[in-house]
Amino acid sequence: MGRDWEAACARVVDVKAAGRTGHIRSIATITVFRADVSHQSQRRPGALALLAVLAALAATLLAPRAAGAETGGAGQVEGGGNISNTAFDRQGMWVWYVSHSEGGSVGAIIARAKRFDIGTVYIKAGDGGGTWSQFNSSLVTALHRGGLDVCAWQFVYGDNPVAEARVGAAAVKKGADCLVIDAEADYEGKYAAADRYIRALRARIGEAFPLSLAGFPYVDYHPSFPYSVFFGPGGATYNQPQMYWKTIGTSVRTVYEHTYLFNRIWGHPIYPIGQTYEGPGSASLRLFRRFAASFGGLPPSWWDWQETSGTEWGALGAASALRPVAGYRQAVIHPLLKRKSEGDMVVWAQEHLVAAGADLPVTGLFGRQTAAAVRAFKEAHGLPANGVIDTETWNALLTLIPYRVRWAGVRARPGASASRARPASRPPSASLPARAYEIGR
Repeated sequence: MGRDWEAACARVVDVKAAGRTGHIRSIATITVFRADVSHQSQRRPGALALLAVLAALAATLLAPRAAGAETGGAGQVEGGGNISNTAFDRQGMWVWYVSHSEGGSVGAIIARAKRFDIGTVYIKAGDGGGTWSQFNSSLVTALHRGGLDVCAWQFVYGDNPVAEARVGAAAVKKGADCLVIDAEADYEGKYAAADRYIRALRARIGEAFPLSLAGFPYVDYHPSFPYSVFFGPGGATYNQPQMYWKTIGTSVRTVYEHTYLFNRIWGHPIYPIGQTYEGPGSASLRLFRRFAASFGGLPPSWWDWQETSGTEWGALGAASALRPVAGYRQAVIHPLLKRKSEGDMVVWAQEHLVAAGADLPVTGLFGRQTAAAVRAFKEAHGLPANGVIDTETWNALLTLIPYRVRWAGVRARPGASASRARPASRPPSASLPARAYEIGR
């Protein structure tokens, strides 16, 4: 996913000539930082397309959906509570341009999806404050009739968050089964915009509508990104990190271990997004699926349809890839935070400490006052009384609903006292630079 410089519509373009800008990717070399962790015991169709749709419907409508077989998922998420039967719980494929996916033939899309165990299609519905005409109720209805779930995704920048919220809500109104927020480098440091966007979006789609964030996988690389807002109270309740191991330049195993280490703390089920672009190879795709089974059993989705080769499709449909990796056991640990730590993970910890009763400013900077609040919290919960947030401390903190900072502020009424001035629009840590852009920017 990523920034699209083309006009906000689904017209046919030459992708290579346009400079591919789907999910962000980079060919530049990056530096991988060692994680600091707490170690414990471990178009409307023409006549031919319409006939294809009818043929696909005849083959699929009578067959009941076997959700368990299609997802390969477990009923319990290793770090995010019980899952519900949503569109996220089927293996998915991302569509950037419908016109570049099976030539825009809805019937062919349905047929290929059914053949290779794809239950959900993620279709781009908007970019910034503009809607994409390719996502429409007719398309959604046809795909539903073909037995597929349909999720809308929108790329957001934070420059006009209320307009972006309207775009997301419009996709929901057109029949989307879920909505995905693709927020990346443009949103770094924009806490007020994220707050305004989430509040405006939830006001339009409701608190219970399935909403996910598809963002950078390596949280520790992006200390100023407002994960705490997107995943906080009222925000997204599903997590879809873009785990493009080949683009990052790492192994499938490492991308899982690094991503999950820093994403468990958000407390939402993690549905990994893998890559079929850049020719990762069928063996790697099967291994990615098997690691998904080892890390909680939630099904992956893939970026993207138009760049998936025939052999790669075969790997996505291979039943053998649903088995966990033999002999592998993940270590369920959380990031270690201590004096001089900084960034959005500290924001998240501070919001939980405030919820526990600490009189503490939310700054994203782990200083003396935060250390004292941690020490008091641990003592009250029967943990070693020190100022370090380790896995056991996170486990205790994450039982609380975090304090929700109103970064967007509330406009003071005319004549209000100076004491009711608007609060800070972002924490001091929001000015920190990214350590690296693992999937580009």
